Amino acid sequence: MKKLLPTSTVGSLPKPAWLAPPEKLWSPWKLEGNHLKEGKQDALLVSLQEQQLAGIDIISDGEQTRQHFVTTFIEHLNGVDFKNRKTVKIRDRYEASVPVVVDEIARQKSVFVDDAKFLRKQTNKPIKWALPGPMTMVDTLYDNHYKSREKLAWEFAKVLNEEARELHDAGIDIIQFDEPAFNVFFNEVNDWGMVAMERAVEGLNCETAIHICYGYGIKANNDWKKTLGSEWRQYEEIFPKIQKSNIDVVSLECHNSHVPYDLIELVRGKKVMVGAIDVSTNTIETPEEVAATLRKALEFVAIENLYPSTNCGMAPLSRNIAKAKLNALSAGTKIIRDEFAI
Repeated sequence: MKKLLPTSTVGSLPKPAWLAPPEKLWSPWKLEGNHLKEGKQDALLVSLQEQQLAGIDIISDGEQTRQHFVTTFIEHLNGVDFKNRKTVKIRDRYEASVPVVVDEIARQKSVFVDDAKFLRKQTNKPIKWALPGPMTMVDTLYDNHYKSREKLAWEFAKVLNEEARELHDAGIDIIQFDEPAFNVFFNEVNDWGMVAMERAVEGLNCETAIHICYGYGIKANNDWKKTLGSEWRQYEEIFPKIQKSNIDVVSLECHNSHVPYDLIELVRGKKVMVGAIDVSTNTIETPEEVAATLRKALEFVAIENLYPSTNCGMAPLSRNIAKAKLNALSAGTKIIRDEFAI
């Protein structure tokens, strides 16, 4: 990435109301068949336009073609039963009805490559594409086949690697793996989670990122954050492993969080996506607030390695709120660029 302080979203953006009911996760499609395919492509174009108008430097798909950042990928794999579901607790936080692993995991064809090719034709800007991480995938279903979180994560890592390689071949510049589960299951991260992540990025020639946050701005996540005390030190448990990994970029939640900024020192040398936009509130950050977050981060990361971004995805927000937050991200980043005469 040649441009200094390149801005980006972490993942999801709100979908148009004509495609899916707004401000919801797992929001059902309003269209079917060819109309749904066209609607998804139209939503990609809308998302691209809104990012460009906001001055975002690294474009994402906004997850416009998927209902959920994890389950849409799983839907396309063999070995998973979506009809006979089980209720499990996601990241020890909230219950959800999830699919069941009933047989060996296999990927017969690409999941997002056609969407990536479509988006690549629309812009010359760098594109970042998010995939779920192996551990978060394990934590988003019920395993009735492998009976081992580690074995299942390894199988997911292999199919994720296949998808990531094809996405890179389709013109994607950065592959991001979303691993919010890393902020919860520290022992498993160190035992096998990071090894599975290394398998997912194996052999990739593009830039790779790992996104670890405190979750979407939904009630269960917000309530959990209230129990974490005055300092959120979860990153301290996992950053040392990440620092030694082949991952290029580390994404973390900063604005309105209680994460000590000096924890960024633990991934010194990596590029850092600093979350400067709080996705858990409808309050629009001022450019000065964004700039203040970036200034704090710059005490611990070189400016050429800092990527201003959002804390997490913005699917549960309204489109107007999300657009205003993206504008704030760009405006706050400009303040820092001007200060450094970039």
